Order: sequence, then C-alpha cells, then structure tokens
Amino acid sequence: MDNRITLITTGHNKVIQPAVKTRMVRWCLIGIAVFFLCLFLVLPLLCVFSEALSKGWDLYVAALTDADALSAIRLTLLTACIAVPINAIFGLAASWTIAKFEFRGKNILLTLIDLPFAVSPVIAGLLFVLLFGSEGWFAPWLDAHDIKIVFAVPGIVLATLFVTLPFVARELIPLLQAQGKEEEEAARSLGARGWQTFFRVTLPNCKWGLLYGLILCNARAMGEFGAVSVVSGHIRGMTNTIPLHVEILYNEYNFAAAFAVASLLTVLALVTLVVKSVAEWKSKEKK
Repeated sequence: MDNRITLITTGHNKVIQPAVKTRMVRWCLIGIAVFFLCLFLVLPLLCVFSEALSKGWDLYVAALTDADALSAIRLTLLTACIAVPINAIFGLAASWTIAKFEFRGKNILLTLIDLPFAVSPVIAGLLFVLLFGSEGWFAPWLDAHDIKIVFAVPGIVLATLFVTLPFVARELIPLLQAQGKEEEEAARSLGARGWQTFFRVTLPNCKWGLLYGLILCNARAMGEFGAVSVVSGHIRGMTNTIPLHVEILYNEYNFAAAFAVASLLTVLALVTLVVKSVAEWKSKEKK
C-alpha cells in the first residue's frame, strides 16, 4: 500500500509523505536535545577541566595533594563509606517489608522515606543543629558525656545519612512490588526459612536494582553540600568535605585550585555515571 496521503486542493495534487515529516521531527528533537546537552553538561565540564589546568599541571597536582585537600577527600570517602552501607541495609529492609507484607502504618513509612526529598538539605542541617548543637535539645547530655556531634564528623555523617536515605529504598520498592510474592511463597512452601528466602530468592532478583540505588546514594553522599555545610562548621583540615573545600578555595579567589579539586569530584561523578549505565544495561538484559 502506497505510504502517501493525497490531498485534492484547487486544481492541484498536494502529496504529503508522513515518513519524511516524521524523520524531520525526529531529527529536530534530537538536535534540540543535543544542543541543551552540550550547553548544560558538556560545556561546563570542559570549563571545569580547562580552568583546573589553566596554570599548568604542577599547580593542578599541588592543589590535589595539599594537606587540606587530602583531608577533604578522606572525609568525603569516609562519609560515603559509612552512609552508603547503612542506607543499603535500611533500603533493603524497608523495601522488602513494604513490597512483600501488609501492615498498619505502611503509608506512614512510605511518607517518612520520601521526607528527605521534600525537605531542603539546609533545613535538615539546621534540624541537626537544633537537636545536637551547643544550645540543642540534647546538648546537656552530650556535654556530660563529652560527645561532639555538630561541627564534627558524626554530624556530617548524620546529615549525609538523612539526605541519602530514600535512594536505595525508592529504587527497590517498585522493583520488588513488580516481582510479586510467588517465588517467595514457593520457597517457603518448600521449607525455606525467612532469611533463606531473602538471600536465595529475593536478593538475587533485585541485585541490579540494589546496585543502581547504591550508585545514586554514593553520588549524592559525595556531592552533598547544603546539609553538610550547616553542620560542618567549615573547619579546614577537619570538617570540610570536597564540595566545602571547593567553596572555600573559590571564595579565597584561588580559582585554579578550586577547579582542580572540583575536577576530581567531576571525575568521580563521571565514573558513577558509567557504572550506573552499566547497571541499567545489565538490569535490562536480565529482563
């Protein structure tokens, strides 16, 4: 059948080819997407690395090996190493409970999981200051036991835990709900216990979704600024993470060093993006 539509106008035949119009629309949309991608992603990335290397390789290396920079890198990695496993355990437990069981308060639990998405990170940081600061609710008990939360590493970890809380759970909940309960029920009918069912049936079925959630959680943990900025106190060499160290260098007009440290964070983000893409591909391949 001829893939053409013929319209009769005033004495003339006008032929419209839908396939050609569709191809033109597709290429226009692709061009617009590529333009915005280059404008808001590729160009800023090029600017970061260009500014980082603007004063030479020696200054770039010196900025990354500076004592304060190394301290910020170590603290960022430490925070991520603590926050990501804890959120992985919570996300697995919460998603398994919500997807596989019915109980009172289920909607409340879902709302609490989504709370960090609704609350500004700065507000979250102020909340921890209100609770654990020198004039906070728990200040007398903390002072009596010589425990320091705010303006110290524990406060940074708590703030990071809060803002990264939903990522693993929100990635796993729809996946486990879509898988249903049939395989778990079959395993239990064959005599498998709860933990055996979890480790041999549930976990293998959601491993790629779990990895995807961990990647997102780790990316947010390393790049978090607002909540960490409030609770850290900006103590150089002690409570500055990589984003906070970049801010300090930039405010001191040390632009080359600021962009050098920022380029490290950019590289970590690009690596995270590659691993995320591989996880998505593996997940789709499994399906």
